[in-house]
Amino acid sequence: MAEEEVTAFLSHLAVHRKVSASTQNQALSALLFLYRHVLGRELGDLDALRARRARKLPVVLAQGEVTRVLSAMTGTSRLVATLLYGAGLRLTECLQLRVKDVDFSYHQLIVRDGKGGKDRVTMLPSRIEDPLQRHLETVQRLHAEDLRAGHGRVALPRALARKSPHAATEWVWQFVFPSASLAVDRDDGVIRRFHLSPRTVQKAVKEAVRKSGLTKRATCHTFRHSFATHLLQNGYDIRTVQELLGHRKVSTTMIYTHVLNRGGRGVQSPVDALDF
Repeated sequence: MAEEEVTAFLSHLAVHRKVSASTQNQALSALLFLYRHVLGRELGDLDALRARRARKLPVVLAQGEVTRVLSAMTGTSRLVATLLYGAGLRLTECLQLRVKDVDFSYHQLIVRDGKGGKDRVTMLPSRIEDPLQRHLETVQRLHAEDLRAGHGRVALPRALARKSPHAATEWVWQFVFPSASLAVDRDDGVIRRFHLSPRTVQKAVKEAVRKSGLTKRATCHTFRHSFATHLLQNGYDIRTVQELLGHRKVSTTMIYTHVLNRGGRGVQSPVDALDF
């Protein structure tokens, strides 16, 4: 079996099994790997068989809807969700923030090693500065307790633990949103306090969406979509929004302009002009 059978199989997946584009492409990649590395032969050019994934529009909340969801949240999860919306962060980016990445003087956050391995600077909303400072005071007391108990060594990025062995206990390297409990690091067996679990925030957001009565399927990432859309609605240029989000291409940021179009391509329906 070769190109003809592979083509027939991929068509079967799409037409009869009705699999998604990503599943079909995964099957193609697996077959290419099988033929090249196991059977020791190359298939012909099958790139044309790769399915194009449909581009779906993101779910965006109105500002009033964001208020309702955040008002239904409490504690650390509410603080995290407020940062997701206020700074346009991804959930993992927010939870991996360290104390040194929060700059109150310049009202900014430094996102380290974001998607694509890139660092970027985004805003620190003025409204969240006071509650965030109070939160950090609590975290600092928790870190002091960990040190007294013989712990307090946070996981460090890459080879920093070898270059600066004492950095793990320093306050500036601690997570802004630490976990409520200690855990054993599987890599070296050291008891550490990792950052807050993403699942904790996801569950809190899901429950808040339910309580607020929204019919939209909003998640943690919806706050980031809403951040970008509301900035564009407020007149900020798309290049600025692209930089704040950390998008490599402006075409990725362009998807948020769909909300500004007021329906299909910004055209007013003729029925809106009728008086009945």
